[in-house]
Amino acid sequence: MSSIRPSSDELSTQLPAMTVSENVLEDVAVMTSELFLRHRLKMVEDLWESVLRQECGQALVDLLNQLLDLCSPEGQAANSEASDALKVVEQLELNEAIRAARAFALYFQLINIVEQHYEQRDQQLQYRAAQEVVEADEVGSYWDLETVGETPHSYNSLESDLLHKKSQHPQASRRGVGTFQWLFPRLKKLNVPPQQIQKLVDRLEVWLVFTAHPTEIVRHTIRDKQRRIAKLLRELDRAESSGPHAATSWEAQGLRDRLMEEIRLWWRTDELHQFKPTVLDEVDYTLHYFQEVLFDAMPLLFQRLQQSLTASFPQMQLPRYNFCRFGSWVGSDRDGNPSVTPQVTWQTACYQRRLVLEKYMQSVKRLIDLLSLSLHWSDVMPDLLESLEQDRVRLPKVYDRLAIRYRQEPYRLKLAYIHKRLENTQERNQELFNGDWQQPENTDWDEAIYYKSGDEFLAELRLIQKNLSETGLSCRDLDYLICQAEIFGFMLTHLDIRQESTRHSDTIAEVVEYLQILPKSYNEMSEPERVAFLTQEIKTRRPLVPRELPFSDKTKEAIETLRMVRAIQREFGTGICKSYVISMSHDVSDLLEVLLLAKEAGLYDPANNASTLQVVPLFETVEDLQKAPKVMTELLELPFYRSMLASSQAADGDSPVIQEVMLGYSDSNKDSGFLSSNWEIHKAQQALQQIAQRYNAELRIFHGRGGSVGRGGGPAYEAILAQPGPSMNGRIKITEQGEVLASKYSLPELALYNLETASTAVLQGSLLGTKFDEIEEWQQIMEELAAKSRGHYRKLIYEQPDFIDFFHQVTPIEEISQLQISSRPARRGGKKDLGSLRAIPWVFSWTQSRFLLPAWYGVGTALQEFLDEKEDHLKLLSYFYVKWPFFKMVISKVEMTLAKVDLQIAEHYVQQLSLPEDRERFERLFEQIAQEYHLTRDVVLTITGHKKLLDGDPELQRSVQLRNGTIVPLGFLQVSLLQRLRQHKSSSATGMMRSRYSKGELLRGALLTINGIAAGMRNTG
Repeated sequence: MSSIRPSSDELSTQLPAMTVSENVLEDVAVMTSELFLRHRLKMVEDLWESVLRQECGQALVDLLNQLLDLCSPEGQAANSEASDALKVVEQLELNEAIRAARAFALYFQLINIVEQHYEQRDQQLQYRAAQEVVEADEVGSYWDLETVGETPHSYNSLESDLLHKKSQHPQASRRGVGTFQWLFPRLKKLNVPPQQIQKLVDRLEVWLVFTAHPTEIVRHTIRDKQRRIAKLLRELDRAESSGPHAATSWEAQGLRDRLMEEIRLWWRTDELHQFKPTVLDEVDYTLHYFQEVLFDAMPLLFQRLQQSLTASFPQMQLPRYNFCRFGSWVGSDRDGNPSVTPQVTWQTACYQRRLVLEKYMQSVKRLIDLLSLSLHWSDVMPDLLESLEQDRVRLPKVYDRLAIRYRQEPYRLKLAYIHKRLENTQERNQELFNGDWQQPENTDWDEAIYYKSGDEFLAELRLIQKNLSETGLSCRDLDYLICQAEIFGFMLTHLDIRQESTRHSDTIAEVVEYLQILPKSYNEMSEPERVAFLTQEIKTRRPLVPRELPFSDKTKEAIETLRMVRAIQREFGTGICKSYVISMSHDVSDLLEVLLLAKEAGLYDPANNASTLQVVPLFETVEDLQKAPKVMTELLELPFYRSMLASSQAADGDSPVIQEVMLGYSDSNKDSGFLSSNWEIHKAQQALQQIAQRYNAELRIFHGRGGSVGRGGGPAYEAILAQPGPSMNGRIKITEQGEVLASKYSLPELALYNLETASTAVLQGSLLGTKFDEIEEWQQIMEELAAKSRGHYRKLIYEQPDFIDFFHQVTPIEEISQLQISSRPARRGGKKDLGSLRAIPWVFSWTQSRFLLPAWYGVGTALQEFLDEKEDHLKLLSYFYVKWPFFKMVISKVEMTLAKVDLQIAEHYVQQLSLPEDRERFERLFEQIAQEYHLTRDVVLTITGHKKLLDGDPELQRSVQLRNGTIVPLGFLQVSLLQRLRQHKSSSATGMMRSRYSKGELLRGALLTINGIAAGMRNTG
């Protein structure tokens, strides 16, 4: 069989040209990494082919080879619609088509594992090399820190500056960039004041919030198999590196045989979910990353920061252990998801505590084995002996069982008491999980025998640490456990509640209508009238909502959600659930409505004007992003609200007053296109920061990013650096969604690298942010570009009358809606209009059909019109690309997306899936889209100076090219199966059933191709 991946010669031509002037060690490292990847890809492809031959015979292998003839040498679909291979696709029996689709999907999953393994291995090499690069000046323009704070050169000097930048090698070393080892020596070299660094380190706060959106289409069962294969690859690395003949050793061959066995088992496993996952299934899936990787990774992250910071600034104080922490929406995000009930959120909190308690008990068992210190040979401080006496009274059975065994080993005895209290806490937690959140505990528990909070557990660990320290000892495992306990507590992650704004206004309206306390309906009141009413009610100490709830189910659910939050805070502490995110926030009343309901649930106390819950507006559409500064100004103008922020923060032990604001990438992109969305978010951050300063408050921006570029996705390091520095000021909060979790957190070194680069970027962007964001002329240019891009985008999406029909026919949107991949429906309210469709399936559909339209459409027209205005404008945009992180990020994301577009296969979707009566008008729409694509590609190449897309990132270019060609046959298979499925539906509707296959069989085939293309693109929604 001819190789699906590029040949060795083809791959070698993609390597950067080596010159004598470059660092030799760097060249060797690059070549070694590429050779390693090439070797692994070839091995896995051979195993894959062998499995298919054994399981299905040579005929399937020959068929796959024939289908690959659909690809052009560039990895795009062939132009010829009459090719023999295409005829083969159309004539395939359903079972043959399904087997071919499964085979390609399996191939993509396997090369994804190899690439992740390669990336993890490469990150380890990069980290080791970071110190060697610290003093080098080979950092590319994006990280040109010596220009921090500079103003732009005079207009006439742009050309010379660009020539200087472009004369540098395009692949200047980036090894170690974005790590602590790289950052702190650079800060020292740039003479950044240590006091300024210390201030940022003290306040450093990186929140990563895991979400369960319907973009993760891989079954839990398949993820387990992927982890086993990754583990075998690591073992094979070790076996093959143990000597000159290691690759042919019996151990290496045995591991290859085990890989073959795993792949065969995988082939016989169903890729599709057998049932629609419940919310708790999603909770289990998400928490698996903590169980397998993140719990153990966090002490290592702190250790990296400690070592790097101390090496450059030995006198500087370290940050808190929990400078990087986690949140979750899984089990608490109820926006559009009726399955997330108060009981489910309660069980989610208990589920999280169960997992973290299990990890603590495992660690304590290890410490019991480790801390075998005897009173004969080691002193013990009185406070430890005193605590042992208290434990004897509280847990006499443990004393009776172990006092003699550990008579001279006080640390072991203390840890045995700790382990028993953890066990008791776990047992009680299980009872709470099984109980009702309104009456959570049916048994009486003595508070002395279990831990009421993680702080109690942490205090006992620190007691042991203190005793060891005072006798001249330390224990790394204990230090790690203390770090984990400070980060995860007994909560594991912080739960954010989210609900859509109209649910609260409808709730208030129904309550006041029932009580008959307003002269007119709440929904008929103006915004000033609402604010006045809500403010008065919030300050009033009498209750508004009756204890019994004679209301509709939706109103009862909204009220009970806040009551459940109060119950969770009583049980788990206020830290577990402090944020209530209000999606589709439009006005101040949207926030005050939630605050009023929080008061009714006991979360806000009008007597001392303090709240244990903060309302967080989520501004999603372009209109709302533009209104965000006005809304927040009006909110902070309310004296009681400012006072509440201050008193609530003081009660929580934090000195600064922090107001969290969330900005949504998905809906704003769907609303106005990629360029406009990113610019409106960028502007909103700047304006919100200025408002926060005006009211002596601090801002935490919560970025609602998705996995795909069309929803704010892309490399986090570059994205964070592209934010206006002052808006971060050491703090950021970011969602991690869907397939992003698997790509970032499946393997330990990859997880560490992603956590470290995100933390580094926050420090770097806060300390060394450029002033280019503040240049008024540049802002005006971006305003014009965003407006032109938005206009062109909306002209197609919202003003072209044929577009909705085009979208529903030429993409698999309806079939995607039937995937059993999420507890959340694909649409709000069930309508089939564009407005009710969620942004995730919107992006997913365009990705499957290879248009990827939301991430680039309109950008080319805006840029080209600007270039046409004046000859020097090209020089200016090229300068933006070199110097302005925001503009660089935008262009780089567009370039990456354009590289994944395949207009040939996209046109095939149009021609084959359009109804005959619609084909002519749809082909006109396709031609309009194609013209914009070619225009955008040409403009991007002109601005970047690249000959081909992604020339500036050979590794990404290689990864995209590796996939593009192999996805082509899957696209043709998908179109063929969608045709048959839709014809079956049409025949069924007319009563003329002629299909040889059932609807279920055809749908299954189509869904398998969706899985395969998603794996190949490494993006869904």
